[in-house]
Amino acid sequence: MQSNKNFAERVDWPLAFLLFLFMAVSLIAIASAQTTEQYVRNFVPYQAAWYVIGAGIITGVMMINSSLYKRAAYLLYGAGILLLVALMLAPNGPGQIAEPVNGAQAWFRTPIANLQPAELMKTVYILGLARMITGHHGTHLIPSIRSDAALLGKILAMMALPLFLILQQPDLGTALVFIAITAGIIVVSGISWRLILPIFGGIAAFGALLLWMAIHMQDFLSDRLGLKPYMFARVYTWLNPYAYAENEGYNLVAAMKAIGSGELFGKGFMDREVYVPENHTDFIFTVIAEEFGFIGASLVIILFFMLIYRLTRIAIEMKDLFSMYVCTGIIAMITFHVFQNIGMTIQLVPITGIPLPFISYGGSSLMGNMLAIGIVFGLRFHQKRRTGLTSDFSS
Repeated sequence: MQSNKNFAERVDWPLAFLLFLFMAVSLIAIASAQTTEQYVRNFVPYQAAWYVIGAGIITGVMMINSSLYKRAAYLLYGAGILLLVALMLAPNGPGQIAEPVNGAQAWFRTPIANLQPAELMKTVYILGLARMITGHHGTHLIPSIRSDAALLGKILAMMALPLFLILQQPDLGTALVFIAITAGIIVVSGISWRLILPIFGGIAAFGALLLWMAIHMQDFLSDRLGLKPYMFARVYTWLNPYAYAENEGYNLVAAMKAIGSGELFGKGFMDREVYVPENHTDFIFTVIAEEFGFIGASLVIILFFMLIYRLTRIAIEMKDLFSMYVCTGIIAMITFHVFQNIGMTIQLVPITGIPLPFISYGGSSLMGNMLAIGIVFGLRFHQKRRTGLTSDFSS
């Protein structure tokens, strides 16, 4: 009896309850999204099944001693790289295992589901990065600009390979997620702000310059940097979607029209009127906003704030650097996903093909996020066992 009680006290029930709420929102939104004639099958049972599998992943990962996460981090990082290389080299003709979807060779096509290695790579990249930074601090006990510069170089080197492989697919949205994860971990890595501020400032300035060149010097970017036409199209449609409403800007115009038409309280469940392509995946936020209005959309955003707050508390309460870095990377990953996905539907940022975490339909995305959350559960679960803390972590 005491053993069962200790087990229950070590589980992070507030985090589990948040996941339950996300599941409910996801199933309701997907059920409504597929009421248009474009869908030939019911995605709700599939998403429910993915959630059940995800719960099993969380349970399994949570039961693994959290010290193994650190010991296996480099091995998992290497396995993730091998999967990305295998995807790039796999046959990609019509009907073959790596047949491109929407112009990107990002999935292994199987009879059961399409599997996206980059979703797994996000989490194992976080583990590898956390172990590398922890190891660096273990051998450089006295901080200095020189050691910080060396650490920054190691971080960028570890990011470079998966970033390169993902850009070859090409998948710009996922590549940006890796950059966001890296930036988030750099902020808490202990690197001096005398290094971080100039670098981040330089990146921001370069991004602004690149945006200006995308508007005024397209030929130069195409010839010298090899940027693709679809990348320019996303910039144009972002800045002036109504000028391209019949083609590249159709999705953004439809998304804004759907969100705006929901007004304060929405049109009601399954009472949508605006057609938005891919509204069960990347554009599922438009379904929520149109049917449940500003109130419903705000509640979903608040739910994400609660999730980020909970993960942040867990990160702060971690007793070792490795665990704290892992939690920080997961926070950065989820936060960027939410900001980018919702932001692209309201013209805040250009459209990229990344889903809304825990809500958009998709097995690979949901499994990747559940794996990441499972690691957080495991870190908390085993820390409570080591420290004997109970109620202070349950609030």
